[in-house]
Amino acid sequence: MLKPENTAKKTRDHTVFFALPLPVRLLLITQLLFNVGFYLVVPFLATFMHENLAATGAMIGLVLGMRTFSQQGLFFLGGALTDRFGVKPVLLTGIAIRVAGFILAGLSTSISSLMIAVILIGFAAALFSPAAEASFAVAGKKTEEDGIVSRAELFALDALFSRVGSLTGPVLGALLLSTGFPVMCMVAAGIFTLLFFAHACIVPAVKTPPSESVWASFSQVLRNRPFLIFAAAYSTGLVCYNQQYLALPVELMRATGNQGALGWMFVFASVFSLALQMPLARWAQAHPRTVSLKIGFGLMASAFAIIALCAPFPAPTALGGMLALAPSILMLILMHTGQMIALPIARDLVGVLAKEQSVGTYFGFLNSCGGVAVLLSSLIVGSLLDAATIPQPQAAFPWLVLTGMMAASAVVLPMIAARATR
Repeated sequence: MLKPENTAKKTRDHTVFFALPLPVRLLLITQLLFNVGFYLVVPFLATFMHENLAATGAMIGLVLGMRTFSQQGLFFLGGALTDRFGVKPVLLTGIAIRVAGFILAGLSTSISSLMIAVILIGFAAALFSPAAEASFAVAGKKTEEDGIVSRAELFALDALFSRVGSLTGPVLGALLLSTGFPVMCMVAAGIFTLLFFAHACIVPAVKTPPSESVWASFSQVLRNRPFLIFAAAYSTGLVCYNQQYLALPVELMRATGNQGALGWMFVFASVFSLALQMPLARWAQAHPRTVSLKIGFGLMASAFAIIALCAPFPAPTALGGMLALAPSILMLILMHTGQMIALPIARDLVGVLAKEQSVGTYFGFLNSCGGVAVLLSSLIVGSLLDAATIPQPQAAFPWLVLTGMMAASAVVLPMIAARATR
């Protein structure tokens, strides 16, 4: 692992981006724009379906669920195709499909056509996201060897740029909301069209080690037992993040009787992450990866343990009820601190476990594994959350399940990391 003292001084917080090679800088910028284009539209899909297409709640859930499945469930395919045919063809194909998806969404006047559109939008990400991650894995190994920046730190930068995009997209969408949903979709399509030509003409292709065939890549992953264990343990990190949308509203309902503070909670979490992502990533780099993984996932476990301790009891009413929000705020602080410490280190470890071969397939499989974990955990935790809306002993159960999952990963991941070698 690259030691902090071997990293060039020019890679301080304010200059690290400019110290990177031009292709890597362009990749980071396009990651930001990917999220701007996506979050410009997707957060407003449910409102559009309800108000303009008279969709029921069940139908809205089905459409959004199909988008998630077509993305998370097919990441492994996009990763394998990246290893077989190269980053650039798969990336460009994915972007082109997303352009088509957004155009179709903007023209949709029925649920059926909109469903096809969101499936295209999701499948596009299943193609270009593993290709982008493979690019960062390969480019990060080179920047680490050159003493510019470690691969884990490059993954942290990727997370930072992606977060900026996910914050900017909804703001731009809100500004365009009065112009109508079709206009928002066409603007998103325009952004991805720009990205298509940027990648085709400007952004150099990052070369990944080619595989003999798609099946050869799959076989390599499925025979790698340490990685399979790692993927299962790592997937709880995505489960943890997903609880902001599934379980946090339930805790707010228990504590305050409404979800009015939810939007402000998301703003707080985003600003907190933007401010501390790079400092915490560098702190994690200064310690053995076993320590960083243990601390990171341990903090995620403690985030849910805090709520498990508070859930059975009525929320305090002091300070006008503001104290009732303290467990939720502390949960977000611990959750995001743990993720900022552990996840860049864990993503760096993927290349190590893959022996730098078929990295696209490995990242695709990892993300698909996370999607399955989110689906299963949502079913399990969701069935327990009904009892967590009011203070009672059973209210602790879903939080204890989540605590146990994160704690198990805090044990397993350092063991895998200890056995991995550079």
